[in-house]
Amino acid sequence: MAPPDAAIIIPHYNDPERLARCLEALSRNDLSRVEVLVVDNNSPQPPSEVQARFPDVRFVIETEKGAAAARNRGVTETAAPLLFFIDADCVAADDWVAKAHEVAPMADLIGGRVDVFDETPPPRSGAEAFEAVFAFNFQNYIEVQGFTGSGNLVTTREVFEDVGGFRGGVSEDLDWSTRAVSNGHKLIYREDLVVSHPSRSDWAALRHKWRRLTQELFGVNGNTPRDRAKWAVRALAMPVSALVHTPKVLGSDKLGGWGEKLRAVGTLFRLRLQRMIWMLKQAMGQEI
Repeated sequence: MAPPDAAIIIPHYNDPERLARCLEALSRNDLSRVEVLVVDNNSPQPPSEVQARFPDVRFVIETEKGAAAARNRGVTETAAPLLFFIDADCVAADDWVAKAHEVAPMADLIGGRVDVFDETPPPRSGAEAFEAVFAFNFQNYIEVQGFTGSGNLVTTREVFEDVGGFRGGVSEDLDWSTRAVSNGHKLIYREDLVVSHPSRSDWAALRHKWRRLTQELFGVNGNTPRDRAKWAVRALAMPVSALVHTPKVLGSDKLGGWGEKLRAVGTLFRLRLQRMIWMLKQAMGQEI
């Protein structure tokens, strides 16, 4: 058999139902000359049933915890020149692989659109409504902020080897793509490269997500007194940012009515105030 010209690398930890959904979506794509690699982070609940259901998918185990280590292991497990990254809880569009091949020659890193869907029946919770408006704005990440996520990422082995692997303990997507851009690699956004991601269904899940992100973002902020002072200023700006973003929520066509919009606004203020508290603690050298 001819060697694969692309590898799809999927980090996974203890979420077999969503992994099965991810692989089911990928199976609707054209996978000729494409290797699909699931790198399991030594899950307490091994994805044995999923592995049996998808015999053409290669499963490997990475004992070092973290998606960064899992993605790096995936790259070492394949010799494919093209690398397509997707997360285990994402659902690829039926033409995602074809589009990834199509856009790969256009830049060194390509990030695509990430749509949000709810896993629970309506009405939306405040967390779901908030995520519908604010989650995964990859076009802004790429074209304004200059980085991309790895839940919908196309790149090459050559670029990966030049940049080096993902680093754990920081905001790994931001860190890796920022290093790539700093090395002179071109990053673009493609609206037609589409995956979907479930919204966080409740406050506990949303809080967990943003606590992790706040820890990771502080990891790349710097730790000098000046860095901490800047972080504290950013923390104090959080309530103001909630006020600034309220019109975006109230005018959003992604929300169904005033009930959802008001729940989203309430969650917006609650989350920004929580982030302010976390960030001030970090600026003072405390754990969150």
